[in-house]
Amino acid sequence: MPLVTTAEVVAGARDRGAAAAAFNVITLEHVEAVVLGARTAGSPVVVQVSENAVRYHGGAVLPLAAACRAAAEAAEVPVALHLDHVEDVHLLHRTAEAGFSSVMFDASKLAYDDNVAATRSAAQWAHGHGLWLEAELGEIGGKDGAHAPGVRTKPEEAQSYVAATGVDALAVAVGSSHAMTSRTASLDDGLIARLRDALDVPLVLHGSSGVADDDLRSAVAHGIAKVNIGTILNVAFTGAVREVLAADERLTDPRTYLVEARRRTADVVAHLLGVVSGER
Repeated sequence: MPLVTTAEVVAGARDRGAAAAAFNVITLEHVEAVVLGARTAGSPVVVQVSENAVRYHGGAVLPLAAACRAAAEAAEVPVALHLDHVEDVHLLHRTAEAGFSSVMFDASKLAYDDNVAATRSAAQWAHGHGLWLEAELGEIGGKDGAHAPGVRTKPEEAQSYVAATGVDALAVAVGSSHAMTSRTASLDDGLIARLRDALDVPLVLHGSSGVADDDLRSAVAHGIAKVNIGTILNVAFTGAVREVLAADERLTDPRTYLVEARRRTADVVAHLLGVVSGER
């Protein structure tokens, strides 16, 4: 099946009253698991490669991107490719060359005015190359401090930010945190609804691994249009590897444990696709 764009996947989900699920990948097995899970669920999916994943691969974006593209083109469901959490402008400028239809440019660590200026420039470049650009406003961060009301995205500020930058989607701080391994985050659905009403662009939830199924469903019902998921895949993947190796200390063939890791990760992908699509 030909590649589709992230914009198409997100728009299609919004039209159905659902959200697009976007999964971060690090290895080929992750890529295969996401595509397998999407096929099982019968759902479109977004495959995401982060700047951290590129750094893990020695700074080379093209090999993993090529693997994502090949897997997507062989998939039986629509698959889009997205470059995630890019801070390096040089990497941003490789988005189209690497086959991604969209990019999340992350200037959220900067002061507001600097964030606006950097993101406006990134959006202008992206649109000039036919790319969809996501940005972030507010502090999602790691687990420490991101649940304080003072760091959450303010609707009025978000309105001004989107108008000033011209971004196509906005990741908002509404109570989730990156890298959570327990699903205990408490989202502010009221804030999500106010942001939805204030903005014309899709809202993106980062740190979704820390959000329980029912809370994800509620977030989608209140206006989240794209759900980013990463850590929970690694929990499943690594847990499977540990179990297989613990059962046989003589085991040396990585295929034996990687096939189980891929299967369990695919199961998580299929389940979460069902959750955000409203089918489970």
